[in-house]
Amino acid sequence: MRRFIFSALIIAMIGGAGWYGAMLLQTTSSLNLAATASTAASSTQTTTVSEAPAPAPDPSLTFGSPQAPVFTQKPRILIIPGHEPDYGGAQFGSLNERDMTAELGVDLQQFLDQDPNYQAFITRSDTAWNPTFANYFTTDWNAIVAWEAAARKNGTMLAALKDSPTPAIQHNAAEADVALRLYGVTKWADENNIDLMIHIHFNDYPGHPDGVPGEYSGVVIYTPAAQYDNSSSTQPIAQAMLRRLALYNPIDDLPIESTGIVQDPELIAIGANNTAKPASMLIEYNYIYEPQFVNSAVRSVALKDLAYQTYLGLQDFYTNAQNVSALTNYFPANVYRWTTPVSDNSGDPNDVYALQTALIMDGDFPPAPLTGYDCPHSGFFGTCTQNAVQALQAKYGITGEDASGPHTFALLQKIYNGEMTPRS
Repeated sequence: MRRFIFSALIIAMIGGAGWYGAMLLQTTSSLNLAATASTAASSTQTTTVSEAPAPAPDPSLTFGSPQAPVFTQKPRILIIPGHEPDYGGAQFGSLNERDMTAELGVDLQQFLDQDPNYQAFITRSDTAWNPTFANYFTTDWNAIVAWEAAARKNGTMLAALKDSPTPAIQHNAAEADVALRLYGVTKWADENNIDLMIHIHFNDYPGHPDGVPGEYSGVVIYTPAAQYDNSSSTQPIAQAMLRRLALYNPIDDLPIESTGIVQDPELIAIGANNTAKPASMLIEYNYIYEPQFVNSAVRSVALKDLAYQTYLGLQDFYTNAQNVSALTNYFPANVYRWTTPVSDNSGDPNDVYALQTALIMDGDFPPAPLTGYDCPHSGFFGTCTQNAVQALQAKYGITGEDASGPHTFALLQKIYNGEMTPRS
């Protein structure tokens, strides 16, 4: 989320990479090094969170790439759910961004664990740091502090040599030990041959009343500034990821983020002061107040869908996929098994979400001339969905029935399950 920049300490985006986001920024001021090892230890309670829990493969999953990817080595992916287990992040009503990022992160790790071509790691659950990281923050705290201080000096010299204007994004101040833990994650990634860091966040911005959804929506990806060593490796991954995410989500319509990819030299998460060796991107997965998240009945499916889209974005990059469409390797039954017809809001909103997914795959949702800003993929059956169903029926010559009619539902099921090629 976005926030105001203060010229002190390190800056943390409490929600995402936007106004209240959850990346940390480095200023030229020193960190408050009173954040000692004892402080770090006291705020890194652990539970039995495995480093890379590998659930038993689900034989029902259909990853279905027409050609299996060929990697020279397994990419090592580090998933970083934004914020601390019990601190920070955007809030909207009873929603906490930090809990949503953890859920999406676990879903993403499970998709990656199902694929033998990847090795995935995650920094935390919704309740505690992964023990690997909790122990690292304790045993290596002084080294993290010294490493950050040295990196800040190098970053100051780099900034003096290269022209890289800071984006007009505003950020809020964060606790020094929180910022140092984020530096610690980067240091650990550098030392453990991680190939890509994915920071997970949800956006928000100041100014809209509490409990009232804001006016902006959509996804945006933050990447390292051009002068940083990991910029060139990050950009093509971010471009492939945005291409995939934009097939199912609108691109952020906040003007300063509307390019979809924003380079930022100050975000600790993506390598402030040239600290990150791996490629690193921070993804804002829409805004926390969007209806697919506010509705608790559909939230988990929406988060899992975003995780699946992210997995496919990685596949697109590592397989050098070309001409990717909303249908390419996308099997939404991996997210939700849809078996029940629906024509209004009287049933399971997850069925409505699946109906909307099929309509997106067929190119009917949102119905022209509307866009994803007008018609969110929300699990709510409203005018947008009704008009999209009618567009689908007109395209295929179906008359005299609603969305739950036998011919319409059979068609939607074929599209949803990848059993047919939609008409243009």
